[in-house]
Amino acid sequence: MRRKSVTAFGLIIMVAAVCSCAACKNTKNVKTGSAVEVTDPVGPAFDADSAYAFCQQQCDFGARAMNTPAHEQCKEWIAEEFRAYGCLVEEQQADLKGYDGTMLKATNIIARTSADNSKPHILLCAHYDTRPWADNDPDESNRRKPVAGANDGASGVAVMLEIARLIQQNPLPGVAVDFVCFDAEDWGTPQWAEQQSDESWALGARYWAANRPYKNDYAIVFGILLDMVGGVGAQFYQEGFSLEYAQSIVNQVWSAAASAGYSGYFPATPGGYVTDDHVPVNEVAGIPTVDIVPYYPNCKESSFGPAWHTLADNMENIDRNTLKAVGQTVIQVLYSNH
Repeated sequence: MRRKSVTAFGLIIMVAAVCSCAACKNTKNVKTGSAVEVTDPVGPAFDADSAYAFCQQQCDFGARAMNTPAHEQCKEWIAEEFRAYGCLVEEQQADLKGYDGTMLKATNIIARTSADNSKPHILLCAHYDTRPWADNDPDESNRRKPVAGANDGASGVAVMLEIARLIQQNPLPGVAVDFVCFDAEDWGTPQWAEQQSDESWALGARYWAANRPYKNDYAIVFGILLDMVGGVGAQFYQEGFSLEYAQSIVNQVWSAAASAGYSGYFPATPGGYVTDDHVPVNEVAGIPTVDIVPYYPNCKESSFGPAWHTLADNMENIDRNTLKAVGQTVIQVLYSNH
């Protein structure tokens, strides 16, 4: 995905010890959430098997990098899935210039559960394009190959599709949900580029934030970005920009995780700043938005986990337990607000 820039934050002390891929995967054993008391669960049960299948279906198209047939086929499939669950769907198209001057045919997919402007709206978002280059792969010969993007792209969309399915079956009369699948997130500067730029990431989100449909019709009260939410061994620390721009929403989401029984996946601890789609949503659109994004503080391959921007970002590294923890937490937030 992006060269997410993570810096030290708050009282985080970066541990000097490092771990192997296997050690990173084994961290799931310390945060199953089984010993956490479920204090006040609300909403329907999130089906991790269904979300896993949504993730698989995206990967079946192949790598969904910008300007490829697989990307276009997946785009059409995502839009039709949201329509099948009763959402009002539109496609926001834009020609966006990549870091290297490549013109990217981008489409943000916008799916709304309701057009009722009198209701408060909540934003759920994720990106669906995949990294064109496995530039963090341990095998240098793989670093120009496209990434399958099972976690980095597909997992967030999969969780949103399952939530849309559940909302159709269990309506939210008091609120509307705006799902946005951002495009052109992962065409940021590769590691071999001479000059790195945070501005080359999250291009679809930047365009949406500056050209948001319906911004004069209703307000979106807050948002949640889902990024790499299915990885083996993942934990979701409190991201820095989220704390800076939307601390009350951070508090709400992490409290929801505890209420749903998943505080082990959501440590109430700062995890560093991440350059991600929520940054323009906060800074340009003015919507307080948090990023649910993994943090592996002791993993030598990447603080985003051992599979990040490698050919190992495939279905073998998707964990139903992680999908369940994130999906049920978001359900808890939505049905606590309706």
